[in-house]
Order: sequence, then C-alpha cells, then structure tokens
Amino acid sequence: MSTTPAIRLTGLRRRFGKLQALDGLSLEVRQGEVYGFLGRNGAGKTTTLKLLMGILHADSGDIELFGERVKKVTVPLKRRIGYVSQEQNFYPWMTALQLGKFVSGFYPTWDEPEFKRLLALLDVPLERRASELSGGTRSKLGLALAFAPHPSLVLLDEPTAGLDPVARAEFNELLVRVVRERGTTAFFSSHIVDEVQQVAHRVGIIQAGKMRFEGEIALLLSTLRRLTGPFELPQSFTVVRGDIVQADAALWEQMQWPAGVVAATVDLEDAFLAFARTDAVRLPA
Repeated sequence: MSTTPAIRLTGLRRRFGKLQALDGLSLEVRQGEVYGFLGRNGAGKTTTLKLLMGILHADSGDIELFGERVKKVTVPLKRRIGYVSQEQNFYPWMTALQLGKFVSGFYPTWDEPEFKRLLALLDVPLERRASELSGGTRSKLGLALAFAPHPSLVLLDEPTAGLDPVARAEFNELLVRVVRERGTTAFFSSHIVDEVQQVAHRVGIIQAGKMRFEGEIALLLSTLRRLTGPFELPQSFTVVRGDIVQADAALWEQMQWPAGVVAATVDLEDAFLAFARTDAVRLPA
C-alpha cells in the first residue's frame, strides 16, 4: 500500500438548515485498502460520499484526494473514481449494454470486455430496460458500471442494499479481488456489521457527524470489554455505553478485578452499537 492516503478529510462540517450533518469529521483512507464506513442511518455517511464526489460542498474543512487538497472535484479526478449511490438513477429506456456504451464516453480507461464480464458475474440481463430491473439488479448494474473503468478509488454508498445473500457474497468476493489484483482503494458505507468485518482492512464508526473510532478492527476490539458485576471503574477506563467499557489493551491484561466481576470480550457488532448509540437512554415516563 502507498503511504499517501487516497482520501484524507479534516474537520469537515456540513449543515442542512438546523441539521448538522457533519460536525468536524476527520478520517483517512489508505491507498489499496478496503475501508468500512459504519454508521446508523442519518449519521452522515451519504453526505460524506457526496462531498467526495463534488455533489455537495462542505461548509468548512479540507478534502484531500490522492494526496492533493481539492476545493472542487474536477472531471479528471472523477475519472479516477467509481461511484455507486444508494439510489440508482438510470435512463429508464436504456438496457445495461446501452448504459455501458453511454457511460464509457466519460472514461478513457473504460474496459468493455470487463464490463460484460461483470454483468455476467452479477447476473444482470443485457437487453432488459433499466425500468424493468428489480432494485437489487439495478444495484448490481451500478456496481458493474463503477468497476468497468478500472478506477483508482471506488466510493460505495450501502452497495449491497437490496441484494440477496448470494449476490451480496458475490459482491464481497468481487470487491476483495479487485482491491487485491488492481490495488484499487475501496471506501464503502454500511450498517451491516458482518459484511464490513468480512472485507474491511480498517473501519471508521461515525455518529452524529463525528468520528467515534477509526482503525483496525482487531485494535478496536482489543480495547473493549463487556464489564459486569460489582465494581468501581478505575481511572483510564471509560464507559462507552451501558456495560461496554474501553481502555488500552495492556490495561485489560494487567487488571485484576475483584471476585464477581466479569470482563468479557466483544465483537464488532457490540462495538458498533456502543459507539453508534452514544445518546443517553430515555425511558418512557
């Protein structure tokens, strides 16, 4: 992997009226890695991806792509990026092959044999109009269109939403293979924790427009435990939410808890739920 980040965001803020969608978001995606961008619906994932594509503009903060600070995502930059949005908006009368021919005009690196291979792999009908395709098949067509130009970076917004388990597994295999064989960088948002854990090198967990954790999954899990029993929390141990507690991995190894206290390891889903739900629990009156 290159030492130059494919993406670096610093202090990004974006407001929609009274809604603060991004509140000082910072993250870094290394070249040649799969980065899983985890967050609840409304956490700011889609806004981030639209900022990276130049569809939206930040109120403040910096965006760097391929080591260069950008104020505007130019056409040459967009040609290096494959993008799959949550909603696939195709010309309804076009078939998959016609859409490929149309999109190919924007990409000097378009690979028609690869496009047809991906359509076959993902089981997308060649001659059926886009308006006649199911939501899941439209998503797979979007993936084929994004990967066919051999982009340096792919931005995927909930890419497997609407896909059945078989198609989801096929996509995950495709993503891992493309990253491994071509050195492509993949930045994909999701709230499906198992999927992220299968394919991501690193993750970022976002909540209310702020980064709650960024790093390798194993590192994150080494700092967390589910702590139960009668105890007084020592310094350097922090409650994330409920009974999920965070501390340096070495502290967990050194700590001698009194009888009756259990410090159990957690999985990524436990971690995600703890970080993504940092609001106070409100009980009904």
